[in-house]
Amino acid sequence: MEHHVQLVGQSSSFLDAVERASRAAPLDRPVLVIGERGTGKELIAERLHHLSSRWDGPLIIMNCAALPETLIEAELFGHEAGAFTGATKARPGRFEEANGGTLFLDELATLSSPAQDRLLRAIEYGDVTRIGSSRPVRVDVRIVAATNEHLPRLVDQGRFRADLLDRLSFEVVTLPPLRHRHSDIPVLADFFGRRMALELGWESWPEFSDEAMAKLLGYAWPGNVRELKNVIERAVYRWDGQEGPIEDITFDPFESPWAPAYAKSSASEPETALAAAANENVSGPANGGVAASAAHDPHACCDFRLAVAEYEKAILSAALEKCRWNQRAAAAALSLSYDQLRHAMRRHQLQGG
Repeated sequence: MEHHVQLVGQSSSFLDAVERASRAAPLDRPVLVIGERGTGKELIAERLHHLSSRWDGPLIIMNCAALPETLIEAELFGHEAGAFTGATKARPGRFEEANGGTLFLDELATLSSPAQDRLLRAIEYGDVTRIGSSRPVRVDVRIVAATNEHLPRLVDQGRFRADLLDRLSFEVVTLPPLRHRHSDIPVLADFFGRRMALELGWESWPEFSDEAMAKLLGYAWPGNVRELKNVIERAVYRWDGQEGPIEDITFDPFESPWAPAYAKSSASEPETALAAAANENVSGPANGGVAASAAHDPHACCDFRLAVAEYEKAILSAALEKCRWNQRAAAAALSLSYDQLRHAMRRHQLQGG
């Protein structure tokens, strides 16, 4: 079934990003799409394809994070029969499938170093070589790539090739998170709500109550538009048959008075874990009471930024311990997105338990 691109919004930050993508679309150059999860990176990639001269060619989508590292190169560049265990017959890669069209590489930052090397060669020379073959295949492919990582930082850390980043970043489209698209929340809620009501066969659209809309506007939306869509569709589905505007909004579908005890202490009651983490780190023996000792003795820690970093690391460690190193639960406990928690863990060199 054909997928229709639907970009909904009216905020200036969102419209600026869409306009930048629209201007870059006719140019046969690589484009990087940057944004948090759920911000619509794939929709922008589809727009880039359909507004280009390649619109009638294939749009091939590959999620680089969905495959084990050992299979990414075979998936991208194809393989010959017998090239490795399980390769019973030859298979073209995504580059060959996208010939004459666009190849969208999602989660680009997860590519291994060897895959990055081969990707750079494919972009520079326009040919790919299947694994197990010595004969290059000529391809005509436009690359659109997406990530939620800060690629220049990965280059500094030696985790991403600088020359590949230079080659891919002809244009960079950065999508704003939903928390910076405040005026778009009512528009998106109405769009997703009406569509769900139509799917359920409702004769009319009751809209959302003022109280429900206030809840939607006051939420931080760590999952961005994708999360908003789920929340709206769930609210409409559960309101089925009731009178008046929709009033009930449930942000956490796992919230329940009968949830298992471990879920209650970590995911369903984030403030408990956060309070415990903060309490343990202000005066607990694990860190020697960094904040308390600094307050009583200004000479105990003369480097303010170092003290703040140590305090932040201690809170992260305590929250992770409290949530048994369940990173998503710890992120919820600290009112962070999962990606923000992962970045903080890497910054403080905290490894998953």
